Amino acid sequence: MNPATRLLSLRLLPLALIALSGPALAQYAGDQYQHEGYQVSPMPENVSYGYAQVLRADEVVEVQRTRTSEERCDGVEYRQSGQTTGGTVIGAIVGAALGNQVGKGDGRKAATVAGAVAGGVVGNNIARNRVDGQPNRGGCRLVEVEREDPVVVGYDVEYMYKGDKYVSRLPYDPGNRLRIRVSVMPDDAGNEAR
Repeated sequence: MNPATRLLSLRLLPLALIALSGPALAQYAGDQYQHEGYQVSPMPENVSYGYAQVLRADEVVEVQRTRTSEERCDGVEYRQSGQTTGGTVIGAIVGAALGNQVGKGDGRKAATVAGAVAGGVVGNNIARNRVDGQPNRGGCRLVEVEREDPVVVGYDVEYMYKGDKYVSRLPYDPGNRLRIRVSVMPDDAGNEAR
């Protein structure tokens, strides 16, 4: 290697090392300086746990609205004159046709008559129990009803810890004692006021 090339290599080596170490330095600094203006990595909090005396726990109630369908009857009995005739006739014809398939001679005639009578009774019952495809409810109909029900959504809890009273909303009733988390940190705003 000639002296000029060697000199150029020695000058470029530090620049190459700096360029290659840039991502590693950025990764190290990225964890520590996440927010603009943040100079020092945070110290772990001083946390302890204790128990406070519960003074009261009041239910927090919200009204929940639900819509349901209910059957309402006005007590009037509806008669459907003439509407059962079609069902009786169709039932009798089908019953007679089925009865005609059974037996020979006089037995076949008797089976046809019995099938017509049985089919007529069945057809009459089906027609009597139907009104536009719905069972006859004697003046009853389905109506949509909105209900309002009170639901407990939490508890406003007043408690005392070391002589001071606090209030918090909790999703449960804590009973007589409440486990609390106590955290102590310096007040940076107090230092700036000096």
